[in-house]
Amino acid sequence: MEKLTIGLFGFGVVGEGIYKVLSNKKELGCKIKKIAIKDPTKKRNAPSSLFTTSANDLINDDEIDLIVELIDDADIAFKIVSNAMNKGKSVVSANKKMIATHHLELIELSKRNNVSFLYEAAVCGSVPIIRNLEEYFDNDLLTYITGIVNGSTNYILSKMKNDNLSYENALSEAKKNGFAESDPTLDVEGIDAAYKISIITLHAFGKHIQAEDIIRKGITSLKENDFLYAKEKGLVIKLIAKSHLNNKGELKDISVLPTFIEKEKSLSNTNNEFNGVLIGSSLADEQFLYGKGAGRYPTSSAVLSDISAIKYGYKYEYKKGIKNNLAHSKQTTKCYVSFDSEVTFDRSIFDSIKEEYSCEYTRYIIGYLQPDLLKNTPIFDDKRISLICYN
Repeated sequence: MEKLTIGLFGFGVVGEGIYKVLSNKKELGCKIKKIAIKDPTKKRNAPSSLFTTSANDLINDDEIDLIVELIDDADIAFKIVSNAMNKGKSVVSANKKMIATHHLELIELSKRNNVSFLYEAAVCGSVPIIRNLEEYFDNDLLTYITGIVNGSTNYILSKMKNDNLSYENALSEAKKNGFAESDPTLDVEGIDAAYKISIITLHAFGKHIQAEDIIRKGITSLKENDFLYAKEKGLVIKLIAKSHLNNKGELKDISVLPTFIEKEKSLSNTNNEFNGVLIGSSLADEQFLYGKGAGRYPTSSAVLSDISAIKYGYKYEYKKGIKNNLAHSKQTTKCYVSFDSEVTFDRSIFDSIKEEYSCEYTRYIIGYLQPDLLKNTPIFDDKRISLICYN
């Protein structure tokens, strides 16, 4: 396809960035014909003739080949993307909630209508994880994916460690610098990372797991004492998303949890808004992908890469198939649990306890437990209780 005519949904920081690049780089052969927005009264840095509040102005325009969807509302985004593909238009999206929630439906729609549906920007910003899993590792025997996939939480944790900031102050700085939303719940509770590891797992292993089935705890419970303990032991705390296979090729472990990482490891040195993903393979051992995972330009970079791929007809092929076979592993994991002294804590969640500490203000227990048995316990919801796994 020599030229590409685009309908753009959303004109926030990323949408405006895409518009500026495509307007200034005529050699890319891509033109934005129409931009759908929600608020027509807001002043924008583009000709008013480009904007419309009607989705149908883009969906029903036969001259538009590609829909680029960059809005926040996952339900509305799903309607837009579904209608676009049913009209024979390819789609580029950055909406990880929509994709994780409707992944199989969207894949079926793209196949049925013989259109491309690409979403590199939905996962790790500028880090090209999906394309690498689809192409470079398409026939490799992968064994695990583990990494930092949320730039906002990584920025907060970096500030808490390096600048000794409280969680509240680190979050405030992240908001000020554009690395956290006004409502940061999706990021700090690990929900965003769960969407992303769900998407990654499908491309890495051909396993489809809903985000709500992923074991998850965010960073809002972490306290200063947890970071002091980590420093004393030569460890760094990161929010780690991981997906591991057992020796039968079954998905035994998929989680998003605060994790202790040894200081010399690649992920411990992945700071601020950067993402880092380790790909484990029985043939190539371990590969490390690193880059900016949050912010205007990293996301714009991934969207532009997908737009370019659409020009030469690229489609995800899902060569590893699509299955749903999460194995319920009884394997225990070494974990550190800390809590205020006045908290009543049920020690029986541990299969075995290796170390305990108690003082007037705080307590911690280190031992082995089965993370998948904790879903129905207060440990995941009680903000007074920190849970950190060992890598």
